Amino acid sequence: MKKVCVMGLGYIGLPTASVLASNGFQVLGVDTKASVVDTVNEGNIHIEEPGLHTMVKAATGSGNLRASLSPEASDVFFLSVPTPMDEDKKADMAYVQQATEMIVPFLKQGDLVILESTSPPGTCRDLICPILEAAGFAVGTDIYLAHCPERVLPGRILKELIENDRVIGGFGPDCAKEAEAIYSKFVEGGIFLTDVTTAEMVKVIENTFRDVNIALANEAAVLCEKLGIQFSDVARLANRHPRVNLHTAGPGVGGHCISVDPWFLIEKFPEDTAVMHAARKRNDSMPAHVVESVNALVGKLTEPKIATLGLAYKGNVDDMRESPSVTVVGLLRAAGKNVAAHDPYAKDSTVGTVDLDGTLQGADCLVLLTDHDEYKALDPTVVAEQVRTKILFDTRNQLDHDAWRNAGFEVKVLGAGTV
Repeated sequence: MKKVCVMGLGYIGLPTASVLASNGFQVLGVDTKASVVDTVNEGNIHIEEPGLHTMVKAATGSGNLRASLSPEASDVFFLSVPTPMDEDKKADMAYVQQATEMIVPFLKQGDLVILESTSPPGTCRDLICPILEAAGFAVGTDIYLAHCPERVLPGRILKELIENDRVIGGFGPDCAKEAEAIYSKFVEGGIFLTDVTTAEMVKVIENTFRDVNIALANEAAVLCEKLGIQFSDVARLANRHPRVNLHTAGPGVGGHCISVDPWFLIEKFPEDTAVMHAARKRNDSMPAHVVESVNALVGKLTEPKIATLGLAYKGNVDDMRESPSVTVVGLLRAAGKNVAAHDPYAKDSTVGTVDLDGTLQGADCLVLLTDHDEYKALDPTVVAEQVRTKILFDTRNQLDHDAWRNAGFEVKVLGAGTV
C-alpha cells in the first residue's frame, strides 16, 4: 500500500488527500497552519465544498487520513500549494520552493514527486528538479518527477477529481508512467501522458483561453450598453452558430486560476502575449465599469446606501481569491460610498457582514455581484419593504428581472443598454 504525503490542505490539496484516502492510500496531509491541521484531524473542514465534510470525516475516521505540520517519509509526495501573483503580476513560487525543500529530508530512492499546483511552464525543470538534484538525487532515475494539474470547478471538485480527464507530464516517460499508476486508482476519465513542460503549458493555456473568451464577452457587453441593445440577446443568437461559444459577461474574473494563470505567460514572454495582456486588461477593468454604472444609478440621491450581494468570485462557494466582487466593494468605499456588503459563504468579516437583512435595510441600490442561490431566491416584494430606494443592478444577469420590476424596482443589467 502506497503511503502518500500531500503538501498543502487548501481548495485542491484537501479534496485530493480525501479522495486518495477514500481509495485506500495512507495519506498524510501537511499544512503550515496549525488551525487547519487541527480542523482536519477532528474530521472537519475549513473550506466550503459540497460533500467534502462527509469524505474528510470518513477518511479520518478510518485512519487513512491524518494531518500534520511537517511531512514524513512516504512513497508519493503531492505538491498542492498556492502559486499566487505578487504586486508586480509575477508568479510567487515561494510556496512551491518551500514545499519541495520540506520534503527533501524524507525522500528516498524510488519516490515519486507530483506537482499539482498550476505553475509557469518550466517550473519542474528549472525550480523543482535543481532542488532534488542538489540533494543528491538523479531525477528520472533515483526520484520520479511529474506534473498533473488539477482541472476542477469549485462546487464540483470531488466529482471532477474523479471524472475529468487528466494530463500527466513526466520528467521522462518513466516518471509519467509512475504518476499514471497512482492516478489510475481513482480517475475514471482518460489519462494522457506527455512531457512535464507540455503539461504545465496545457493547464495555463486552458485557463488563458477562458480568460480571453470572457474578455471578449465583457468587451461586447460594454459595446452593447453603448448601442442600446442587450448582450444576452447577442450572445444567445451568436451561439446558435455551430462554431461560436461566447461566454457570459460579468463584473470581472476571479479565483486563483483564470485571473492568475495568464500572467505566468505574460511575465515570461511580454513581447509575444499581446492578446493575453489585452484580455487581462479588459477583465481587470470590469469592476471599475460596475462602479461607474452604480454611480450613475445613485447620482441624484443624497448619501445613498449601496447593498452589494456577494463577495466570493463565483456562486455557491466561499473562495474570495482575486474576486472582482471584493474589488468593486473596495472601489466604492474608496470613493466614499456607504457600502453594506453581504455574502452567505465568505468568511472574511473584515470585508462584509453575514446579516442579509441588515444589508438590505434602508438600501438605495442593490448590486448583485455573485450569483449565489440565496440571492436568486430573494422575494422582490419582501425586499421592496426593506429598502429605501428601489434600484437593482444585476451584474450577473441571473435574477428574474420582470419580477423585480413588478415589485417597483428600476432594473439595470450589465451588458444591457437603453436606447
